[in-house]
Amino acid sequence: MKDNPPRRTGGRAARRASRAAPLDDAIRPVRPGMECDALKVLSQTDILKIHNAALQVLEEIGLADAPQSGIDHMTRAGAIHGSDGRMRFPRALVEDTVAHANRQIMLYSRDGKRDLELSGNRVHYGTAGAAVNMVDVDGRNYRDSTLQDLHDAARITDRLDNIHFLQRPMVPRDITDSREMDLNTLYACTAGTTKHVGVSFSDPSHVADAFEMLHLIAGGEAEWRARPFVSNSNCFVVPPMKFATEACQTMELCIEGGMPVLLLSAGMAGATTPSTIAGAIVQSVAECLAGLVYVNAVRPGAPAIFGTWPFGLDLRSGAMTGGSGEQALLSAGCAQMHKFYGLPGGAVGGITDAKLPDMQAGWESMCSNVMAGLSGLNMVYEAAGMHASLLGFCHESLILGDDLIGHALRCVRGIEVDDETLAVEQIREVCLQGPGHYLGMGQTLARMQRDYVYPSTGERMSPKEWVEKDKPDLNQSAIRRKEAILSEPSLARFDPLTDRAIRDRFKIHLAG
Repeated sequence: MKDNPPRRTGGRAARRASRAAPLDDAIRPVRPGMECDALKVLSQTDILKIHNAALQVLEEIGLADAPQSGIDHMTRAGAIHGSDGRMRFPRALVEDTVAHANRQIMLYSRDGKRDLELSGNRVHYGTAGAAVNMVDVDGRNYRDSTLQDLHDAARITDRLDNIHFLQRPMVPRDITDSREMDLNTLYACTAGTTKHVGVSFSDPSHVADAFEMLHLIAGGEAEWRARPFVSNSNCFVVPPMKFATEACQTMELCIEGGMPVLLLSAGMAGATTPSTIAGAIVQSVAECLAGLVYVNAVRPGAPAIFGTWPFGLDLRSGAMTGGSGEQALLSAGCAQMHKFYGLPGGAVGGITDAKLPDMQAGWESMCSNVMAGLSGLNMVYEAAGMHASLLGFCHESLILGDDLIGHALRCVRGIEVDDETLAVEQIREVCLQGPGHYLGMGQTLARMQRDYVYPSTGERMSPKEWVEKDKPDLNQSAIRRKEAILSEPSLARFDPLTDRAIRDRFKIHLAG
């Protein structure tokens, strides 16, 4: 009598566990920095017209209100400071600056594992903004944002594969002193994630203290300068066509301290830029070109991101339309201008005007995120979590946005066409020799992780299974995942000696 063969145990469970485990980078279907240049909302003729119009604006109109230090830097480079106080930029100066500007910027991570290379058509998604409210999904209301909310957003970001960087998305309204707010914002973000962080400074006098903190975190000034893991988001202009004096002074200090700068021009179409999409892009490009001259006059080749951020406006009500099709076109058009100049650039995507994570939020966020990615935008800011036209931030939407951006990135990756993917031999085997379907074939199993993006929070159950599982709600699933992430210690927290040194020097509001 033959012995019964041993029963296989746990086969299905083991396969499910294997599929749920984090994927090796070599087989991930999407990743930071994938390249795309599929979408072109502007023709080459359109691009040249916008370029020439921007140069005309800079040469004939110029920008007002530069600080004296900026006047000194820019006139030394070849700009002309007129008797009317406006700084004008000869065409040759602008073109020469573009030709010699830094075209490949590395945004470093603190742990050295998630650096972002900004060049060409490489696409990255992340947060940004200055929301003053938090969205309470359960209570369906808004409340003031706090420092703990910001730190939690950083901790959540650190765990999401498709959120590639953290730029401060909200203002901690529980801190009233502006210096303490700036320094605690820096602490909360860097203690929450080792991904690259972007912050702003409300006053130039706060920059020296910020660098002191960063040197403590990095282990010294030399270590910081070798791998600057924080950049300055700098609204150096007040549209239309004026320098923001104190922000420019902050920018100069950041450049001298070795910090990359985001040159952020954030006009509002119909209010602080022309109402037409083309006109808004012209002004934003002109302002950022002026900023590029400024940065390179301070230090040639300093890393500067070309941050054209024109926003849409509902001309009937005066409300911002961050989730509109017009906004998606603005950012896609700006991405093409970045490519025309060959400069690392960023613009907005993913903003929603919806007040809660709902269907409106989904369609608005996906529209601009996909278009920005297909345009090859290097940095897609405000890509997840932003509600109410930037007035509210939502942790649950940040988590849901990770799934949404995963699908957007799959569109960015596009369609690979080669002998393997054309699959002629598979078709032959299945149709002539096999069972008449591709389920279970080696090629299908081999590529199921490499080619397909699977949602982490979204579900694909049948109606029957959905009922059997008590009809799970997407927002409630996001809440549970948020709670699971925040129940664990931050993997980015500082070692005790470093944390003690920071707390001895600065008033840190987060509990130790």
